[in-house]
Amino acid sequence: MSENTPDLSSFIGDAAPGGEAPAPVGIALRPRQTLCGDIDMRIGLDGTWYYASSPIGRKELVKLFSTVLHRDDAGDHWLITPAEVCRIQVDDAPYLAVEATVEGSGKDQKITLRTNIDQTVAIGADHPLRVEVDPETLEPRPYVGLERGLEARLTRSVYYQLVELAVEETVEGANIYGIWSEGRFFSIGRLEQE
Repeated sequence: MSENTPDLSSFIGDAAPGGEAPAPVGIALRPRQTLCGDIDMRIGLDGTWYYASSPIGRKELVKLFSTVLHRDDAGDHWLITPAEVCRIQVDDAPYLAVEATVEGSGKDQKITLRTNIDQTVAIGADHPLRVEVDPETLEPRPYVGLERGLEARLTRSVYYQLVELAVEETVEGANIYGIWSEGRFFSIGRLEQE
């Protein structure tokens, strides 16, 4: 096994016992991969990784695990190495977008986000921005798409930075409030008609 690939064997002993382990939906397994089922690993709302209810304090270890994290078509999160496939729990999005940098302005601007694991992505066609609204609190929950089906939730401060950059556009007859990045317009909310 490569030194850059996590060895999940020490976590497999805690895999959920009994029955057939579920398989990732829409992710083909290789013939030699062991489907381990659920392990006692969780990523909290604040982006903290836990093993057996204890925080994983070493950022380097979290970064290593993040290289093999995938989300399947059913929305489940999996650690997938060449040897093992294990499902973990993720409370919301596995990462947080903690910083935004802006180059240019208007339709030519480029907004780059840095995550809590120091990954950088530019909002655009490959990394789209989407905003959900919590049905109970009516608060926005913004996310940026990453590789392998994953997402990062924008922190409140980063979201407010985007709100400061937002402009009004008319899209399909509706007044939309949003931001431009890499030549694409991303909605962050509808404007109420007066």
